[in-house]
Amino acid sequence: MIGLGDAGAIDMEQPVNSDAGGTVPADDVGPDIAGGDTNLEPYKGMDFESEEAAKAFYNSYGRRVGFSTRVSMSRRSRRDGSIIQRSFVCAKEGFRVEKEKHMVDGRVKRPRAETRVGCKAMLVVKIQDSGRWVVSSFVKEHNHELVPPDKVHCLRSHRHVSGPAKSLIDTLQGAGIGPSGIMSALIKEYGGITNVGFTERDCRNYMRSRRQRTLGGDTQILLDYLKSKHAENPSFFYAVQGDEDHCMSNILWVDPNARTNYTYFGDTVTFDTTYRSNRYRLPFAPFTGINHHGQPVLFGSALLINESEASFVWLFRSWLEAMLGRPPVSITTDHDRVIRAAINHVFPGTRHRFCKWHIFKECQEKLSLVLSQHHNFEADLHRCVNLTESIEDFESCWSSLIDRYGLKEQEWLQAIYGDRRQWVPVYLRDTFFAEMSITQRSDSINSYFDGYINASTTLQLFVKQYEKAVESRYEKEVKADYDTINTTPILKTPSPMEKQTAGVYTRRLFIKFQEELVETLTFLADKVEEEEIITVYRVAKYGEIHKAYFVRFNSFEVKATCSCQMFEFSGLVCRHILTVFRVINLLTLPSHYILKRWSRIAKSGVILDERTTNMSNGAQESLTIRYNNLRLEALKYVDEGVTSLKVYDVATRALREAANRVALVTKNGGNQVILNGTCEEDLHQSNEATTSRSDPPFGSQQSSYKDDQDRTIEKLTRQLDRARRKCEVYRSNLLSILKDIEEQKLHLSVKVQNIKLGMKD
Repeated sequence: MIGLGDAGAIDMEQPVNSDAGGTVPADDVGPDIAGGDTNLEPYKGMDFESEEAAKAFYNSYGRRVGFSTRVSMSRRSRRDGSIIQRSFVCAKEGFRVEKEKHMVDGRVKRPRAETRVGCKAMLVVKIQDSGRWVVSSFVKEHNHELVPPDKVHCLRSHRHVSGPAKSLIDTLQGAGIGPSGIMSALIKEYGGITNVGFTERDCRNYMRSRRQRTLGGDTQILLDYLKSKHAENPSFFYAVQGDEDHCMSNILWVDPNARTNYTYFGDTVTFDTTYRSNRYRLPFAPFTGINHHGQPVLFGSALLINESEASFVWLFRSWLEAMLGRPPVSITTDHDRVIRAAINHVFPGTRHRFCKWHIFKECQEKLSLVLSQHHNFEADLHRCVNLTESIEDFESCWSSLIDRYGLKEQEWLQAIYGDRRQWVPVYLRDTFFAEMSITQRSDSINSYFDGYINASTTLQLFVKQYEKAVESRYEKEVKADYDTINTTPILKTPSPMEKQTAGVYTRRLFIKFQEELVETLTFLADKVEEEEIITVYRVAKYGEIHKAYFVRFNSFEVKATCSCQMFEFSGLVCRHILTVFRVINLLTLPSHYILKRWSRIAKSGVILDERTTNMSNGAQESLTIRYNNLRLEALKYVDEGVTSLKVYDVATRALREAANRVALVTKNGGNQVILNGTCEEDLHQSNEATTSRSDPPFGSQQSSYKDDQDRTIEKLTRQLDRARRKCEVYRSNLLSILKDIEEQKLHLSVKVQNIKLGMKD
């Protein structure tokens, strides 16, 4: 806020709120000048009816010329303390002075770009006996470049969310439209961004403040709920973000089940902000995924009051912290540039996809005129996006589509084409998204809380509905588990592979696999290239030879890859690879094509961190197992260590001792230190035992009986600690063995079924 006498730095990216009492817009208050010439330049002797009129005139002048203004020094009357002189300056006057409250260890807590350069431009007015204000000094020259007219709306003193603009924002926000869509509507309504008078960030900040006013004290209900959950179980994670005004901004929470589910199925994540497009008044956004039954599973929840890039960065970082720093392979979000920037910052190695269906919905809004004039355009667009089989086909089809309908200059189409690698299927097939079909929408998107949250859901009601939704989803998963275990799928072919997978996959996944297997009966595979161990097959449906797919088969590794990339995208083998397996008489499915996350035992036994993209890499698997061993052990200390201060101190000392030993081993190239043929740890324990058994020095013979007791207790404590360490080593080794067994369980089950099938034959 630019207030009277404010000497603080002006940041063009800070929120502008006219309700708080800032610069008066030139449109609202005009100077009292003869003839009303708004293009008049200030001059010495010019007079105004009031101080506010002088301020508004100088700000209007700054807008025309291309600089931002602010109020600077003032002089007061010695007689009554009233202001008798006021200085209005260029916003770049003076130099910034960092305040101590923004310093941490002598450094700026959040450094910002320098905006002040010592500019001398100013307007000074003095009050006369008549009550009017007269210009006593005017400096015109600036020591910096001025802003061109098409960018002057970005200057702080000229950014103002007017009353009519607020009304329109409120209406559009209530209709579920996000900040980007609202700004597009405002630009169209006012005839250009320069006429809007503020930026998209100002729009976001106004929407945030309105949400804070609307939610009011209800947020305390949610906070009390989260605190009680954390008190019941320390593994319940929640975090609250505060904004620059020290008001609550965003809230994130992740319950223990969500954290566990992420360990099993956290390879792909959807961040769902469709509460806006579905006209939900509640700014709620869940993190979801897909479990082994293809059902949506919850990974965390957020209440979004502030939708700035910094807030999304905080949200993603906090969520990643709850998940022990493990980013997903892929993440799907709405088409939003602010979310994209935050994801690029927090998840640089994660494949980010825009929700295709959200973009199609945007199409209906952005291209309403085109759709009304060309009834076939939407169907042609869907075919171009969904049915093209290669990047070359898509590029050719898109170019033809744009030319056919004369849309080369359409800005929104140009924008989504620029983002095509993040939403068009042909660019995304090489990454795992756990979806069974590229053309069908994932069940996890906008479905987890269906039936529990609607336009009338208040925050108070939401807490109850949230628990009901989570419980309902859990019951559906249990029902799917029951159906998988207690029902026998109907086989449609005599294939041993079908019988094999019926006992490995969950019921729903088997049905998907069965569809692919049955389709192989209508496909033909022709050998087109053969090298030493690599053979390339051309696979096409009977009667559709022109629409062919190419499968590369490695006979040594018994691995195949298809040009459709269905296995990479969904984790399920496609009909084209299965056709090749049928041609070469491979009767059972190799174990490396059965992802554990789709199997019946996906959640059985100990937790294993399985990365679908590296399944065949044995070195990576062993590294992952070691990673999980250490992570689970550390998490155990965290969960148990917070129960009391005494346990916390013991856990802290244990972790520090472990860190020192790890550092010592790392320093020696991963080997334990050997001294005179003795392991350093064994030598340390031996020295402890020797010291405890050695005779006391002469002076200590005079010590009291209490001292003898203390030494005895200390000795027994050391022995107990050594025993505990040995138990932990045995336990760790046993856990490692159990995990290795669990990892081999899936492979052995496949081999057993193969043997049974062979005996029957």
